[in-house]
Amino acid sequence: MHIVFFGDQHLDSLGGAQVSMRLQREFLERAGHTVTVVAPRMHVRRTSSGSSVDLPSLPITVDREYSMSWPGRATDRFLDRAMTRRPPVDLVHVQADFWGAFIGHRYAARHGIPVVHTMHNRVDVGLAAVTPLHRPALAVLNVWRRAAMGGTGDPVRGTDGWAFLRGIAAGAAAVTAPSTHFARRLEEHDVFPRVDVIWNGIDDDLRDEILAAAPTVRAPGRPRFVWLGRMSPEKRLLPFLEAFLASGIDAELEIIGGGAQRAAAERIVRGRDGIRFAGRLTYPQTLARIAAADALVQSSIGFETQGMTPFEAATLGTPSVICDPDIAAELGGGLWAVPEADPSAAPREREEQRTRALAETLRRAAADIVDGSAPMPLPAVAQAFRQSSRTAAMIAVYERVLTGR
Repeated sequence: MHIVFFGDQHLDSLGGAQVSMRLQREFLERAGHTVTVVAPRMHVRRTSSGSSVDLPSLPITVDREYSMSWPGRATDRFLDRAMTRRPPVDLVHVQADFWGAFIGHRYAARHGIPVVHTMHNRVDVGLAAVTPLHRPALAVLNVWRRAAMGGTGDPVRGTDGWAFLRGIAAGAAAVTAPSTHFARRLEEHDVFPRVDVIWNGIDDDLRDEILAAAPTVRAPGRPRFVWLGRMSPEKRLLPFLEAFLASGIDAELEIIGGGAQRAAAERIVRGRDGIRFAGRLTYPQTLARIAAADALVQSSIGFETQGMTPFEAATLGTPSVICDPDIAAELGGGLWAVPEADPSAAPREREEQRTRALAETLRRAAADIVDGSAPMPLPAVAQAFRQSSRTAAMIAVYERVLTGR
Protein backbone atom coordinates (compact mmCIF):
# COMPACT_ATOMS: atom_id res chain seq x y z
CA MET A 1 0.00 0.00 0.00
CA HIS A 2 0.95 3.64 -0.47
CA ILE A 3 -0.46 5.61 2.47
CA VAL A 4 -0.31 9.40 2.67
CA PHE A 5 -0.27 10.94 6.14
CA PHE A 6 -1.51 14.51 6.60
CA GLY A 7 -0.41 16.40 9.71
CA ASP A 8 -0.91 19.90 11.08
CA GLN A 9 2.79 20.11 11.96
CA HIS A 10 6.02 18.83 10.49
CA LEU A 11 7.16 15.54 12.00
CA ASP A 12 10.44 17.11 13.13
CA SER A 13 8.55 19.48 15.45
CA LEU A 14 7.82 18.81 19.11
CA GLY A 15 4.61 17.00 20.03
CA GLY A 16 3.06 13.65 20.89
CA ALA A 17 1.17 13.36 17.59
CA GLN A 18 4.42 13.93 15.69
CA VAL A 19 6.23 11.26 17.72
CA SER A 20 3.39 8.83 17.06
CA MET A 21 3.32 9.56 13.32
CA ARG A 22 7.10 9.07 13.00
CA LEU A 23 6.78 5.66 14.63
CA GLN A 24 3.77 4.72 12.53
CA ARG A 25 5.67 5.60 9.37
CA GLU A 26 8.73 3.58 10.41
CA PHE A 27 6.77 0.45 11.31
CA LEU A 28 4.56 0.64 8.22
CA GLU A 29 7.71 0.84 6.11
CA ARG A 30 9.15 -2.13 7.98
CA ALA A 31 5.99 -4.02 7.01
CA GLY A 32 6.67 -3.26 3.35
CA HIS A 33 4.34 -0.31 2.79
CA THR A 34 5.14 3.13 1.36
CA VAL A 35 4.36 6.22 3.44
CA THR A 36 4.38 9.86 2.34
CA VAL A 37 3.95 12.56 5.00
CA VAL A 38 2.38 15.87 3.97
CA ALA A 39 2.81 18.74 6.46
CA PRO A 40 3.76 22.43 6.63
CA ARG A 41 7.40 23.27 6.04
CA MET A 42 9.32 24.08 9.23
CA HIS A 43 11.08 27.41 9.69
CA VAL A 44 13.69 26.13 12.15
CA ARG A 45 15.92 23.06 12.13
CA ARG A 46 14.74 19.98 10.28
CA THR A 47 16.19 16.84 8.72
CA SER A 48 15.27 16.27 5.11
CA SER A 49 13.37 13.12 4.25
CA GLY A 50 12.45 11.66 0.90
CA SER A 51 9.19 10.42 2.40
CA SER A 52 7.79 13.89 3.06
CA VAL A 53 6.12 16.67 1.09
CA ASP A 54 6.76 20.00 2.83
CA LEU A 55 4.00 22.45 1.96
CA PRO A 56 4.51 26.22 1.68
CA SER A 57 3.85 27.64 5.14
CA LEU A 58 4.00 30.55 7.56
CA PRO A 59 5.45 30.35 11.11
CA ILE A 60 2.75 30.76 13.76
CA THR A 61 4.76 30.77 17.02
CA VAL A 62 7.45 33.12 18.25
CA ASP A 63 10.04 30.33 18.41
CA ARG A 64 9.13 29.38 14.79
CA GLU A 65 8.72 25.75 15.89
CA TYR A 66 5.21 25.51 14.45
CA SER A 67 3.80 26.66 11.14
CA MET A 68 0.63 26.49 9.07
CA SER A 69 -0.23 25.95 5.42
CA TRP A 70 -3.27 27.69 4.00
CA PRO A 71 -5.85 25.22 2.61
CA GLY A 72 -6.75 26.51 -0.82
CA ARG A 73 -6.18 26.13 -4.52
CA ALA A 74 -2.52 27.20 -4.47
CA THR A 75 -1.71 24.54 -1.86
CA ASP A 76 -3.79 22.00 -3.78
CA ARG A 77 -1.79 22.67 -6.96
CA PHE A 78 1.55 22.47 -5.13
CA LEU A 79 0.57 19.16 -3.50
CA ASP A 80 -0.79 17.61 -6.71
CA ARG A 81 2.43 18.47 -8.56
CA ALA A 82 4.55 16.96 -5.76
CA MET A 83 2.48 13.77 -5.70
CA THR A 84 2.92 13.14 -9.44
CA ARG A 85 6.48 12.13 -8.62
CA ARG A 86 5.29 9.45 -6.20
CA PRO A 87 3.56 6.06 -6.59
CA PRO A 88 -0.25 5.92 -6.91
CA VAL A 89 -1.94 6.52 -3.57
CA ASP A 90 -4.11 3.79 -2.06
CA LEU A 91 -5.25 5.52 1.11
CA VAL A 92 -5.15 8.89 2.84
CA HIS A 93 -4.60 8.88 6.61
CA VAL A 94 -5.46 12.27 8.10
CA GLN A 95 -3.84 12.81 11.52
CA ALA A 96 -4.58 16.51 11.81
CA ASP A 97 -7.24 18.73 13.31
CA PHE A 98 -6.95 22.02 11.46
CA TRP A 99 -5.33 23.01 8.15
CA GLY A 100 -3.74 19.58 7.73
CA ALA A 101 -7.17 17.98 7.98
CA PHE A 102 -8.68 20.41 5.48
CA ILE A 103 -5.83 19.88 3.01
CA GLY A 104 -5.92 16.09 3.42
CA HIS A 105 -9.65 15.74 2.90
CA ARG A 106 -9.53 18.10 -0.08
CA TYR A 107 -6.78 15.97 -1.65
CA ALA A 108 -8.70 12.72 -1.05
CA ALA A 109 -11.94 14.17 -2.44
CA ARG A 110 -10.20 15.46 -5.60
CA HIS A 111 -8.68 12.07 -6.34
CA GLY A 112 -11.39 9.73 -5.08
CA ILE A 113 -9.18 8.15 -2.39
CA PRO A 114 -10.64 6.70 0.86
CA VAL A 115 -9.75 8.39 4.15
CA VAL A 116 -8.91 7.04 7.59
CA HIS A 117 -8.98 9.88 10.11
CA THR A 118 -7.21 9.69 13.47
CA MET A 119 -8.48 12.19 16.04
CA HIS A 120 -5.62 13.47 18.20
CA ASN A 121 -7.10 16.62 19.71
CA ARG A 122 -9.87 17.85 22.02
CA VAL A 123 -10.09 21.20 20.24
CA ASP A 124 -12.65 22.63 22.67
CA VAL A 125 -10.54 21.95 25.76
CA GLY A 126 -7.32 23.02 24.08
CA LEU A 127 -8.74 26.39 23.00
CA ALA A 128 -10.38 26.97 26.38
CA ALA A 129 -6.97 26.50 28.01
CA VAL A 130 -5.26 29.17 25.95
CA THR A 131 -7.91 31.86 25.40
CA PRO A 132 -11.01 33.19 27.20
CA LEU A 133 -12.44 33.77 23.71
CA HIS A 134 -12.61 30.07 22.92
CA ARG A 135 -16.31 30.08 22.03
CA PRO A 136 -16.06 32.75 19.31
CA ALA A 137 -12.79 31.14 18.19
CA LEU A 138 -14.60 27.81 17.73
CA ALA A 139 -17.36 29.55 15.79
CA VAL A 140 -14.75 31.06 13.46
CA LEU A 141 -13.04 27.67 13.11
CA ASN A 142 -16.32 26.09 12.06
CA VAL A 143 -16.90 28.79 9.44
CA TRP A 144 -13.35 28.23 8.16
CA ARG A 145 -13.90 24.47 8.10
CA ARG A 146 -17.05 24.75 6.02
CA ALA A 147 -15.35 27.12 3.58
CA ALA A 148 -12.15 25.07 3.28
CA MET A 149 -13.85 21.68 3.01
CA GLY A 150 -16.64 22.57 0.62
CA GLY A 151 -17.13 19.66 -1.77
CA THR A 152 -15.56 17.06 0.56
CA GLY A 153 -18.82 15.72 1.96
CA ASP A 154 -18.90 18.04 4.98
CA PRO A 155 -22.53 19.13 5.54
CA VAL A 156 -22.16 19.80 9.27
CA ARG A 157 -23.49 22.95 10.92
CA GLY A 158 -22.74 24.08 14.44
CA THR A 159 -20.33 26.28 16.35
CA ASP A 160 -18.85 24.10 19.12
CA GLY A 161 -15.85 21.78 19.22
CA TRP A 162 -17.87 18.64 18.54
CA ALA A 163 -19.43 20.19 15.43
CA PHE A 164 -15.92 20.98 14.25
CA LEU A 165 -14.80 17.36 14.74
CA ARG A 166 -17.99 16.04 13.10
CA GLY A 167 -17.24 18.21 10.10
CA ILE A 168 -13.65 17.07 9.58
CA ALA A 169 -14.68 13.42 10.03
CA ALA A 170 -17.62 13.64 7.62
CA GLY A 171 -15.67 12.42 4.58
CA ALA A 172 -13.85 9.60 6.36
CA ALA A 173 -14.39 5.88 5.77
CA ALA A 174 -13.05 5.11 9.27
CA VAL A 175 -12.14 7.12 12.37
CA THR A 176 -9.66 6.02 15.01
CA ALA A 177 -8.80 7.45 18.44
CA PRO A 178 -5.80 6.79 20.69
CA SER A 179 -7.83 5.97 23.81
CA THR A 180 -11.08 4.33 24.84
CA HIS A 181 -12.32 7.39 26.72
CA PHE A 182 -11.83 9.69 23.72
CA ALA A 183 -13.36 7.18 21.29
CA ARG A 184 -16.49 6.89 23.45
CA ARG A 185 -16.82 10.69 23.66
CA LEU A 186 -16.52 10.97 19.88
CA GLU A 187 -19.30 8.40 19.48
CA GLU A 188 -21.50 10.02 22.14
CA HIS A 189 -21.25 13.36 20.32
CA ASP A 190 -22.03 11.78 16.92
CA VAL A 191 -18.62 12.53 15.44
CA PHE A 192 -18.58 9.03 13.90
CA PRO A 193 -20.79 5.97 14.46
CA ARG A 194 -17.99 3.54 15.35
CA VAL A 195 -14.54 4.75 16.39
CA ASP A 196 -11.68 2.24 16.41
CA VAL A 197 -9.43 2.47 19.48
CA ILE A 198 -5.77 2.22 18.53
CA TRP A 199 -3.28 3.43 21.11
CA ASN A 200 -0.19 5.32 20.07
CA GLY A 201 2.85 3.13 20.66
CA ILE A 202 6.50 2.93 21.64
CA ASP A 203 9.37 1.72 19.47
CA ASP A 204 9.74 -2.01 20.25
CA ASP A 205 13.49 -2.18 19.68
CA LEU A 206 14.30 1.00 21.55
CA ARG A 207 12.19 -0.11 24.50
CA ASP A 208 14.05 -3.40 24.67
CA GLU A 209 17.44 -1.64 24.47
CA ILE A 210 16.57 0.79 27.25
CA LEU A 211 15.22 -1.92 29.53
CA ALA A 212 18.28 -4.09 28.89
CA ALA A 213 20.56 -1.22 29.94
CA ALA A 214 18.51 -0.23 32.99
CA PRO A 215 19.74 -1.28 36.45
CA THR A 216 17.74 -4.01 38.15
CA VAL A 217 17.91 -2.24 41.53
CA ARG A 218 16.97 1.38 42.16
CA ALA A 219 19.97 3.66 42.58
CA PRO A 220 20.09 5.28 46.03
CA GLY A 221 19.16 8.90 46.48
CA ARG A 222 16.19 11.22 46.68
CA PRO A 223 13.02 10.33 44.76
CA ARG A 224 13.43 11.27 41.11
CA PHE A 225 10.44 12.74 39.26
CA VAL A 226 10.25 13.65 35.56
CA TRP A 227 7.81 15.86 33.65
CA LEU A 228 7.91 16.18 29.89
CA GLY A 229 5.96 17.83 27.14
CA ARG A 230 5.11 21.09 25.46
CA MET A 231 5.26 24.01 27.87
CA SER A 232 1.85 25.52 27.14
CA PRO A 233 -1.21 26.24 29.34
CA GLU A 234 -3.21 23.11 28.54
CA LYS A 235 -0.32 20.93 29.79
CA ARG A 236 -0.54 22.64 33.22
CA LEU A 237 3.20 22.76 33.89
CA LEU A 238 2.98 25.93 35.99
CA PRO A 239 0.27 24.58 38.36
CA PHE A 240 2.31 21.40 38.70
CA LEU A 241 5.43 23.34 39.71
CA GLU A 242 3.43 25.30 42.28
CA ALA A 243 2.12 22.02 43.72
CA PHE A 244 5.62 20.52 43.70
CA LEU A 245 6.93 23.43 45.78
CA ALA A 246 3.88 23.32 48.06
CA SER A 247 4.40 19.62 48.71
CA GLY A 248 7.70 20.31 50.48
CA ILE A 249 9.13 16.96 49.36
CA ASP A 250 12.88 16.39 49.29
CA ALA A 251 13.07 15.15 45.70
CA GLU A 252 14.69 15.74 42.34
CA LEU A 253 12.70 16.92 39.34
CA GLU A 254 13.74 16.93 35.70
CA ILE A 255 11.64 18.91 33.23
CA ILE A 256 12.02 17.90 29.58
CA GLY A 257 10.71 19.88 26.63
CA GLY A 258 10.23 23.46 25.56
CA GLY A 259 7.63 26.04 24.75
CA ALA A 260 6.30 29.49 25.49
CA GLN A 261 5.93 28.95 29.25
CA ARG A 262 9.52 27.92 29.93
CA ALA A 263 10.61 31.33 31.25
CA ALA A 264 7.58 31.48 33.57
CA ALA A 265 8.31 27.94 34.78
CA GLU A 266 11.92 28.81 35.53
CA ARG A 267 10.84 31.85 37.53
CA ILE A 268 8.52 29.76 39.73
CA VAL A 269 11.31 27.38 40.81
CA ARG A 270 14.31 29.74 40.69
CA GLY A 271 16.71 28.94 43.52
CA ARG A 272 15.04 25.63 44.33
CA ASP A 273 17.55 22.80 44.76
CA GLY A 274 17.13 19.64 42.69
CA ILE A 275 15.01 21.01 39.80
CA ARG A 276 16.58 20.90 36.37
CA PHE A 277 15.36 21.97 32.93
CA ALA A 278 16.79 19.55 30.38
CA GLY A 279 15.37 21.29 27.30
CA ARG A 280 14.48 19.33 24.19
CA LEU A 281 15.89 15.82 24.02
CA THR A 282 15.83 13.19 21.31
CA TYR A 283 13.23 10.43 21.50
CA PRO A 284 15.78 7.81 22.73
CA GLN A 285 17.17 10.25 25.30
CA THR A 286 13.68 11.06 26.56
CA LEU A 287 12.72 7.41 26.96
CA ALA A 288 15.98 6.73 28.79
CA ARG A 289 15.24 9.56 31.25
CA ILE A 290 11.73 8.20 31.84
CA ALA A 291 13.15 4.74 32.55
CA ALA A 292 15.70 6.20 34.99
CA ALA A 293 13.08 8.16 36.94
CA ASP A 294 11.15 6.86 39.93
CA ALA A 295 7.93 8.46 38.71
CA LEU A 296 6.57 10.49 35.83
CA VAL A 297 4.11 13.32 36.43
CA GLN A 298 1.21 13.90 34.00
CA SER A 299 -0.39 17.21 34.95
CA SER A 300 -2.95 18.08 32.26
CA ILE A 301 -6.66 17.55 32.92
CA GLY A 302 -9.32 16.90 30.29
CA PHE A 303 -7.11 17.87 27.34
CA GLU A 304 -5.27 14.68 26.45
CA THR A 305 -6.89 12.29 24.01
CA GLN A 306 -4.44 9.66 25.21
CA GLY A 307 -1.52 11.22 27.03
CA MET A 308 1.41 9.29 25.60
CA THR A 309 3.93 9.92 28.36
CA PRO A 310 2.24 7.82 31.11
CA PHE A 311 1.91 4.94 28.62
CA GLU A 312 5.57 5.25 27.65
CA ALA A 313 6.46 5.30 31.35
CA ALA A 314 4.32 2.23 32.08
CA THR A 315 5.93 0.37 29.18
CA LEU A 316 9.35 1.16 30.69
CA GLY A 317 8.30 0.12 34.20
CA THR A 318 8.00 3.63 35.63
CA PRO A 319 4.81 4.50 37.56
CA SER A 320 3.08 7.85 37.10
CA VAL A 321 1.36 10.54 39.11
CA ILE A 322 -1.82 11.13 37.07
CA CYS A 323 -4.04 14.22 37.30
CA ASP A 324 -6.50 13.21 34.57
CA PRO A 325 -9.00 10.57 35.78
CA ASP A 326 -9.66 9.34 32.22
CA ILE A 327 -5.97 8.55 31.70
CA ALA A 328 -5.76 6.88 35.11
CA ALA A 329 -8.70 4.65 34.18
CA GLU A 330 -7.17 3.83 30.79
CA LEU A 331 -3.89 2.73 32.39
CA GLY A 332 -5.75 0.65 34.96
CA GLY A 333 -3.00 0.55 37.59
CA GLY A 334 0.63 1.25 38.40
CA LEU A 335 0.00 4.88 39.32
CA TRP A 336 -0.89 7.45 41.93
CA ALA A 337 -4.21 9.06 40.96
CA VAL A 338 -4.72 12.66 42.04
CA PRO A 339 -8.19 13.16 43.60
CA GLU A 340 -10.55 15.25 41.48
CA ALA A 341 -11.62 18.74 42.48
CA ASP A 342 -15.23 19.58 43.27
CA PRO A 343 -16.82 20.40 39.87
CA SER A 344 -19.34 22.67 41.57
CA ALA A 345 -16.64 24.86 43.13
CA ALA A 346 -15.79 28.29 41.72
CA PRO A 347 -12.89 28.22 39.22
CA ARG A 348 -10.33 29.71 41.64
CA GLU A 349 -11.32 27.37 44.45
CA ARG A 350 -11.25 24.42 42.06
CA GLU A 351 -7.67 25.28 41.07
CA GLU A 352 -6.69 25.60 44.72
CA GLN A 353 -8.22 22.17 45.38
CA ARG A 354 -6.26 20.71 42.48
CA THR A 355 -3.01 22.20 43.77
CA ARG A 356 -3.57 20.82 47.27
CA ALA A 357 -4.55 17.38 45.93
CA LEU A 358 -1.53 17.20 43.63
CA ALA A 359 0.82 18.32 46.42
CA GLU A 360 -0.55 15.64 48.74
CA THR A 361 -0.29 12.98 46.02
CA LEU A 362 3.34 13.97 45.36
CA ARG A 363 4.07 13.58 49.09
CA ARG A 364 2.47 10.13 49.03
CA ALA A 365 4.41 9.13 45.91
CA ALA A 366 7.72 10.31 47.37
CA ALA A 367 7.08 8.36 50.57
CA ASP A 368 6.19 5.20 48.62
CA ILE A 369 9.34 5.52 46.52
CA VAL A 370 11.54 5.91 49.60
CA ASP A 371 10.08 2.89 51.41
CA GLY A 372 10.03 0.69 48.29
CA SER A 373 6.24 0.39 47.96
CA ALA A 374 5.73 2.31 44.71
CA PRO A 375 3.07 0.71 42.44
CA MET A 376 4.15 -1.34 39.44
CA PRO A 377 2.70 -0.65 35.98
CA LEU A 378 0.54 -3.42 34.53
CA PRO A 379 2.44 -5.85 32.23
CA ALA A 380 -0.54 -5.94 29.85
CA VAL A 381 -0.13 -2.22 29.16
CA ALA A 382 3.53 -2.71 28.32
CA GLN A 383 2.71 -5.37 25.74
CA ALA A 384 -0.25 -3.57 24.19
CA PHE A 385 1.71 -0.34 23.77
CA ARG A 386 4.39 -1.81 21.48
CA GLN A 387 4.31 -0.05 18.11
CA SER A 388 4.41 -3.35 16.22
CA SER A 389 1.04 -4.33 17.70
CA ARG A 390 -0.39 -0.84 17.07
CA THR A 391 0.72 -0.93 13.43
CA ALA A 392 -0.86 -4.36 12.94
CA ALA A 393 -4.13 -2.99 14.32
CA MET A 394 -4.00 0.04 12.02
CA ILE A 395 -3.23 -2.10 8.95
CA ALA A 396 -6.37 -4.11 9.74
CA VAL A 397 -8.37 -0.85 9.61
CA TYR A 398 -6.73 0.10 6.31
CA GLU A 399 -7.57 -3.29 4.79
CA ARG A 400 -11.16 -3.07 6.03
CA VAL A 401 -11.56 0.33 4.37
CA LEU A 402 -9.95 -0.75 1.10
CA THR A 403 -12.08 -3.86 0.81
CA GLY A 404 -15.24 -1.92 1.71
CA ARG A 405 -16.16 -4.09 4.69
